[in-house]
Amino acid sequence: MDNVPTLAPDAPGLLLANTREAKRGPAFNIAVPPSGYVWWYLDALSADGRYGLTCIVFVGSVFSPYYARDRAHPAEHSSLNLALYGPDHRRWAMTERPEASLDRQTDCYRLARSRVEWQGDSLVYEVDEWATPLPYRVKGRITVTPRVQPQRAFQIDSSGRHIWQPVAPVCDVSVQMQAPKLSWTGTGYLDSNRGTEPLEAGFQSWHWSRMHTKPAVLATHVDPDTLDTLVCYDAVERAPSTNGEDKGQPISGLRRALFLRLCSDGRVVSLQPAKPLALEETFWRVNRVGHSDTGLPGSAKVVRTFEDTPFYARSQIETSLDGTRANGFHESLDLDRFSAPWVQFLLPFRMPRRAG
Repeated sequence: MDNVPTLAPDAPGLLLANTREAKRGPAFNIAVPPSGYVWWYLDALSADGRYGLTCIVFVGSVFSPYYARDRAHPAEHSSLNLALYGPDHRRWAMTERPEASLDRQTDCYRLARSRVEWQGDSLVYEVDEWATPLPYRVKGRITVTPRVQPQRAFQIDSSGRHIWQPVAPVCDVSVQMQAPKLSWTGTGYLDSNRGTEPLEAGFQSWHWSRMHTKPAVLATHVDPDTLDTLVCYDAVERAPSTNGEDKGQPISGLRRALFLRLCSDGRVVSLQPAKPLALEETFWRVNRVGHSDTGLPGSAKVVRTFEDTPFYARSQIETSLDGTRANGFHESLDLDRFSAPWVQFLLPFRMPRRAG
């Protein structure tokens, strides 16, 4: 990826009007076209750094082998994915369910026994799921209170088929789990992605990260706990497919990159592109690429690996961005590998489907 050009981001992004979408992100009942998708992504780390989580709710589950065979009905392929990380509790839950189990309102998403709902200024997750592959109960409440909500969205491909919106780059998170028994508080990050074609139709691969850091200029009257968010989106696109469903061919050398500082006062600042650096490969040999403004060997490094799968890696990394050391979540996604028949065969073991 070092030899491919970087396209300038569409800064300052798509300005959202002073509407519900600007204040809270896309409505949970947003229309999803055939072959399309929408998801809401949350990640968080505990204040002591020992525990973490990600929670993603989908309509048109992008990694579903079942949706890959039924592109006409995205709502038939909905799921809530909760992953818990820590020294003594790890859980992974992601069960796909049909539209009959789904209820979507403007401010509420309900899937079977789980529910995500805006209550006042907080987004509350009431999760009641079963882990896979071992059937452990996963039940509890996650409360997310945004500190800042930038009124911007960005297209992450050149055709505008894939849109990313940083809903709440910094939020306070409270976790109260009954199963497993777990309680912690920390800071998190909330965003949303939506698209009008399958993810693998638009991209060959991507590397994404978000880091919380102190503001570039910290005024004396600002709370010392104030945080900005640094975001890197670095993707290799495909040529548009003829029917909008089958993945196209990679566009030779076309890299789509966003490097942004999401400020604590709601401003969005474009940064100079950071230099890509190879991170250590995973067990499954997924190519992980971090970014560092120094470009020095070792300036971007993996702190721990949360998920190691045949096509996807989620990690905690530390790196140098915009003149500061930062630590946060990172993901690498290989959509060529995802499309391989042997990977499609393995997916149901981690993501079963239930009829009701």
